[in-house]
Amino acid sequence: MNKVVGEAIKEIKELEKNTPSGKHIITGDVRKLSSKLFRQIEDKSIENVFIICEELLNERSWALGVIAFDFAYRMKNHYNGATYDIFYHWLKDYVRGWGDCDDFCTHAFGELLRQQKSLFVKIIAWTDDNDFWVRRASAVILIPAILKNDYEEIEPFTISDRLMSDPHDLVLKGYGWMLKSLSQVNPDCVKEYLVKNCRKMPRVAYRYALEKFDQDTRTKLMKM
Repeated sequence: MNKVVGEAIKEIKELEKNTPSGKHIITGDVRKLSSKLFRQIEDKSIENVFIICEELLNERSWALGVIAFDFAYRMKNHYNGATYDIFYHWLKDYVRGWGDCDDFCTHAFGELLRQQKSLFVKIIAWTDDNDFWVRRASAVILIPAILKNDYEEIEPFTISDRLMSDPHDLVLKGYGWMLKSLSQVNPDCVKEYLVKNCRKMPRVAYRYALEKFDQDTRTKLMKM
């Protein structure tokens, strides 16, 4: 076992021991620990760091997963042509819910897409995946590029069109969140889209999408 992984396991157990009964470890504490542990990695080549990430993910622990995805994001300046396949493997094999999905996709994986926008054609196929968190990921992964207003070659409405009537509530909320983010950089475009699709978009997605509009616009949209 890598010594950083061993230290992570020990430190997480200590955090759990000191957490009051019935409470969960605070995510912020896990991220502070991750920062400390990352400094302890002697070989910070992307290959070695990703090996450590995989070992952490293999422990199937939420907290160790947070550390793994944080390490991966810290390597963002070194992403290369092989990174997509590694990240997709992690998404399919280690992510098992919306929390892991959102952490991974709004940081490491989302940053990869922002850097390598040609990957968007692969993301489109995720909308047909059997796993709901992969379908949710197809929308959530766009958020980092959208919020940085750096999403040329990425087509957010293609994703929301394909997920429009998804059977899973968390997928609907996911693309609603993505549209909400888009409304912060291109409000007119999102407003037009909502008006066009108000009768077929599930209300849970619709409500998420309009949250960042001003009160008057929200009221008008909700009456549609």
